[in-house]
Amino acid sequence: MDTEAAVPVGTASNYFANRDDLLTQAGARVYERLRPDEATIARQRAAGRDRETYVELMRELVGRVASFRTGYLALLELRLEATRRPELRKVLTERVRADVDANVAYHEASGLPGDAMAVKLLILALNWLIVEQLTLPDVFTEAEREQLVTAAVERIVAAE
Repeated sequence: MDTEAAVPVGTASNYFANRDDLLTQAGARVYERLRPDEATIARQRAAGRDRETYVELMRELVGRVASFRTGYLALLELRLEATRRPELRKVLTERVRADVDANVAYHEASGLPGDAMAVKLLILALNWLIVEQLTLPDVFTEAEREQLVTAAVERIVAAE
């Protein structure tokens, strides 16, 4: 690991108990970087409470996550690694579940239309759109991606 990271031999073992610990901490760090900053959260809280606003928030979310290409792809790699490492799978499952729960709670407190099921469906749909954008960026144009986000919100989130 040290050679691949271009650090002195023994550096990784000084910071991480083992490979699982390194992978788990790397995943946690990526999640921290994917979180919106306080200015973004404040702007979202001050925004409208309709589906049009919801569409804009989801477009911003997709853009923010996709712009951290290396981090999001690292999370995908960690998910694949978790299929072979039960401890990593346990930690990632807990982390992703907590993230889903936090998104649902944030949504419910926001006053935006839709329920917990809509939030979960949007998480699933938009995550795969991000995967397409990062791994096969020419499958959909930018305009098509924006249309897909709009359609996902409009079809999943019931009109109030």
